[in-house]
Parts: sequence; structure tokens; C-alpha cells
Amino acid sequence: MKARVTIMPQAAVLDPAGVATAQAIEHLGINGVRSVRIGKSIDLDIEGATQEQLHQICRDLLSNPVIEDYHLEILS
Repeated sequence: MKARVTIMPQAAVLDPAGVATAQAIEHLGINGVRSVRIGKSIDLDIEGATQEQLHQICRDLLSNPVIEDYHLEILS
């Protein structure tokens, strides 16, 4: 089974990398940046895992549920 996990900081959590990137975009002369959020994307190719097990992997290993949200997408 192939899956993609997207992990992003929760909306209420400050994202310093996103703030710095937004400022860098403005320094390039591009105005109107409302916000930038930086996360990570992880592709998994795993045999014999159920969706419940994949969610457990996301919750317990790949993300920090206190400050991050994840989205699991089954690719095949």
C-alpha cells in the first residue's frame, strides 16, 4: 500500500519558518503575502498495514499531535 502523509503545524501554533519565508517573499518585492505555513510530506510504501495502523503511525511516530495536524492519503 502506498500512502502520503502531510503534516502541518496547527493553526494556533506559531510557525517561525513560515513567518521567515513570508518576510523573504516580501523582500523579493512580492507584496500581498497573507501567510505561509511550512510542513512536511512523507510517502510510505508499506505492506500489510491497515488504515487504522497507518493512522497510528501518523499519530504516534510521524507527527506531534500537540502542535501538528496530519492528513493521510491512500495512493494505492
